[in-house]
Amino acid sequence: MGYDWQQAVTAHRDELLADLKAMLRIKSVRNERQATPDAPLGPGPQQALDHFLALGTRDGFKTKNVDGMAGHIEFGTGNETLGILGHVDVMPAGDGWSHAPFDPIIKDGKIYARGAMDDKGPSMAAYYGLKVVKESGLPVTKRVRFILGTDEESSWRGMKYYFAHMPAPDFGFSPDAEFPLINGEKGNVSLKLKFGGTNGGTVMLHQFTAGLRENMVPGNAKATVSGACLDEIEQAFSRFIKTAPVSGKATRTLDRLTLAVTGKAAHGMEPREGINAGTYLATFLKNYDFGGDAAHFITFIVNYLHEASRLEKFGAAFSDPVMGDLTMNAGLLNFTAGQTGSITLNFRYPQGIEPATIRTAIDRVTSQWDAVISVGEAMAPHYVALDDPLVTTLLGVYHRQTGTDAPAEVVGGGTYGRLMKRGVAFGALFPDCPNMMHQVDEYMPVEDIMKAAAIYAESIYELIK
Repeated sequence: MGYDWQQAVTAHRDELLADLKAMLRIKSVRNERQATPDAPLGPGPQQALDHFLALGTRDGFKTKNVDGMAGHIEFGTGNETLGILGHVDVMPAGDGWSHAPFDPIIKDGKIYARGAMDDKGPSMAAYYGLKVVKESGLPVTKRVRFILGTDEESSWRGMKYYFAHMPAPDFGFSPDAEFPLINGEKGNVSLKLKFGGTNGGTVMLHQFTAGLRENMVPGNAKATVSGACLDEIEQAFSRFIKTAPVSGKATRTLDRLTLAVTGKAAHGMEPREGINAGTYLATFLKNYDFGGDAAHFITFIVNYLHEASRLEKFGAAFSDPVMGDLTMNAGLLNFTAGQTGSITLNFRYPQGIEPATIRTAIDRVTSQWDAVISVGEAMAPHYVALDDPLVTTLLGVYHRQTGTDAPAEVVGGGTYGRLMKRGVAFGALFPDCPNMMHQVDEYMPVEDIMKAAAIYAESIYELIK
């Protein structure tokens, strides 16, 4: 009779949840404005990394902090190394939460907090999977390194630093996506467009802000205007929010009117899952007489970005039969009168198209307004064959424990799995659970965390026995 991994994990239920709550209380949003030599990505990620590594030390693992940029928890010996790549940083919480985002609560069987699903809940499940493998006393022939990154939600500096200074694992997975398994990830690149900051019409745009990160659909947007017809604009805005799929509020201060819109935040890998508050606000403003760069800024958003995540309005739609559609997320939209306007677009691109092609398509449009485009670092598409033993082993465990035969898939999200040549993303979002990553009131069902931990435990053992 085989080892009962589910029972082994269940025995640690209270301890796992206590450790997870402690991690969730750490506001580990990257903030380099507060960086120090001992906390290169800010105090939050450093505190979270230190805390997680301390768990490993407590439980008898070898641990290593790699210059505050990343760290690992190690088990076993052997010529090959299995890497498990999680992250301790989280997205900014944003507004509109029903509960304090860094004060975790369990309600109706769900644990609520920023990071509950992305990625502290899944990482803790994977850690406890490793812990019960260690406690089982079963013989293993390979080394495991549970590697923790500190800025997965931005530029991956921490994990890239780790891979530059430490030996790369031979194979592995990242518990930072969904089940059953992701064996392919689209490429990822961002373009930043810079406009001037002039006005010129009868209505002036003083400020426009939307978005927290380029890889999030903006859930909130705000614009401040002045000039002619403010009473008319305020009344029209009231009518607009009654018919559009957003909510909003207008606030009058002396000769200025501020319009705030709330849409739905979502992960930027699939913009159709969200409602972009910024592009909706721009569709309202397009009806008024703005001039100069303000007009160009609004026109570009409305004509080319609003509800157009497949680049169809640029004449650049593209799809690959294996990896799916090229997608675009308008993640950051900002304008300040007299200074500058900027728009950051995040693209998830399949095999068969290059970032240069995407830039050319955008440039054909923006060149008419003298907008300047800068291109961020690109991550190429990543794919591991379906018959690779890593894929077949992980899918086999998932199928045995869940009683399903769901296949592997390709997604637009980018995970640490792509840092390993034989790397995949494996859980912990189950198919029947809503995706709450990057969203207000982020949560993960407690039973899903426990199920994931058991799947991880058996998977780790099968890969290193």
